[in-house]
Amino acid sequence: MGLIQAAMGAVSGAFADSWREFFYCEAIPADILVEKGNKSTNAKRTSNNKGNDNIISNGSIIAVADGQCMIIVDQGKVVELCAEPGEFLWDASSEPSIFYGNLGENIMATFKQIGKRLAFGGDTGKDQRVYYINTKEIPGNKYGTANPVPFRVVDKNIGLDVDIEIRCHGEYSYRITDPILFYTNVSGNVSSAYKRSEIDSQLKTELMTALQPTFAKISEMGIRYSALPGHTTEIADVLNDQLSKKWGELRGIQVVSFGVSSVTASEEDEQMIKNLQKTAVYKDATMGAAALTSAQAEAMVAAAKNENAGPMMAFAGMNMAGNAGGVNAANLYAMGASQNNSNAGQGAGVSADAAGGWKCECGTVNKGKFCSNCGKPQPSQDGWTCECGTVNKGKFCSNCGKKKPAGALLYKCDKCGWEPEDPKNPPKFCPECGDPFDDNDAVQS
Repeated sequence: MGLIQAAMGAVSGAFADSWREFFYCEAIPADILVEKGNKSTNAKRTSNNKGNDNIISNGSIIAVADGQCMIIVDQGKVVELCAEPGEFLWDASSEPSIFYGNLGENIMATFKQIGKRLAFGGDTGKDQRVYYINTKEIPGNKYGTANPVPFRVVDKNIGLDVDIEIRCHGEYSYRITDPILFYTNVSGNVSSAYKRSEIDSQLKTELMTALQPTFAKISEMGIRYSALPGHTTEIADVLNDQLSKKWGELRGIQVVSFGVSSVTASEEDEQMIKNLQKTAVYKDATMGAAALTSAQAEAMVAAAKNENAGPMMAFAGMNMAGNAGGVNAANLYAMGASQNNSNAGQGAGVSADAAGGWKCECGTVNKGKFCSNCGKPQPSQDGWTCECGTVNKGKFCSNCGKKKPAGALLYKCDKCGWEPEDPKNPPKFCPECGDPFDDNDAVQS
């Protein structure tokens, strides 16, 4: 009795599954990442309503919409993928259909399937599914720093380099860029749908972990913490670099955008930065003189109002305080004028100071080969350096008129830079560009 029942089930099932099917998926909402495809079975208009849900006959049609990627899973293995919107025809199924292809061959193949199903008691003995992966941008993922995150504040203009702690919150969005990786390592054979709520908590934790090294790289770019909302593109790029192994290579996910709603530091850190920036202004002697003059003016007003000590005693005390240590506004103004004249005379970059040093682009005067403030190497200088510090190319100094010191002259083409094997005895013409060798090509050894 069981054998007869199995045979009847095998025959009826094989013929029921031989119909060509049409699979589709409605618009996938933002909270669904993977959804199983649906068969189009309208009981009023079709007889194709008794086939197995997990069997896809040969010649079946699968519709793919924008923002979707269709995959076909046969016996647990992904065998087909299509991300192009339109109609996909699957003509490589192991389940034959008498309505697609050669009728005689398909009838023989159907009887073979009946024999296989008989061995499984009338069951199909296989599992075939269609899944749709949501490839649209998944927005609205909120984040927030429960604990303060370290942030390095760098201001090269004033030499500031300090670590503070900030709090921030906002939203980010991501997209599935590799559907096969996501299906294989995350969703798997879901019965109906895989929701983003099942993975959001893990993604948010990993994002917050990657936020600290991300902020470290952002600060190295010279971006202030208060300016983070204007640099969300850079943050998203750095986050993708930090999360590439866990998200990109493991799950096939990529951060699309990273929005910052607000960034705040503690009141102590903010006040410290303001004080340091305010103090750094006084590196300029002229600014220091202006501040001192303003303080003295305020003291004069206060002294004039002091009726108890008397105006003369108040002014005497003010003068003693103003001249303490030999510092007064006039000296500071003179010092600032000297700095400005020195900077104007030297220019920016390669000029030497009176002590024989060179001035870097950041404004620091150095004597070594590298800047002591920013580490930049000393720019190369063509010509010879006079005792007064001026770089010249002629036979006399353009600043003080001193003659070029005697010494062995080495020659190098001033047009193309070609150097002869014997720099003391060059040819009459450069073999590279044809320029004649003259005094302009000589440099002091």
